Amino acid sequence: MLRKALMSVLFVFCGFAATAEQVVIAAIGDSLTQGYGLPAQDGFVPQLDRWLKAQGADVRLINAGVSGDTTAGGAARVDWTLTPDVDGMIVALGGNDLLRGIDPSVSRANLEMIVKAAGAADVDVLLIGMQAPGNYGAEYKEAFDAMYPDLAGLYQTGYAPSFFAGLEVDGDPDAARRYMQPDGIHPNAVGVALIVENLGPYVLDLVASAGR
Repeated sequence: MLRKALMSVLFVFCGFAATAEQVVIAAIGDSLTQGYGLPAQDGFVPQLDRWLKAQGADVRLINAGVSGDTTAGGAARVDWTLTPDVDGMIVALGGNDLLRGIDPSVSRANLEMIVKAAGAADVDVLLIGMQAPGNYGAEYKEAFDAMYPDLAGLYQTGYAPSFFAGLEVDGDPDAARRYMQPDGIHPNAVGVALIVENLGPYVLDLVASAGR
């Protein structure tokens, strides 16, 4: 990233050896990010943090997940999430928009606001997609599903197709039920571990990009 490169130049100019800095990643999201229904150590961010460190990443994760948050909530708080020490941001929002049947054009505008705020702060982004159920109709589903890859392409962010992809067994989404809490919405601790295993490589790419 530009600011890290400038800092390295300043260190060299001043006669000090430049050293690698720990990369700080904020994960902005809803209850899936926050770790709803789980002991703190079993939530998405703590498990992801352990997974990344096991891969040798020098990273610190910030849990910016808020249960019940929509894309509008994320857009409203993104500026104070992007503190000066944040190098990269995971964006995992949209599930509560689906539950409320919010117009995908509204959700897309909110996500775009988040991505643009990160860009203005020189913060790299990993945008994690989500898929709408078919009961909203084909037009709704097409618009909702497409907003994630469209925005990732438009703003050249990292992109992971689905938060829940790691729970699909042999391509069968119904098999994921064993990895969910009784509410059928939030993953249990084993489910989170599978989600982390699937998303971890995407986050490693974000760490590498943000650390440059």
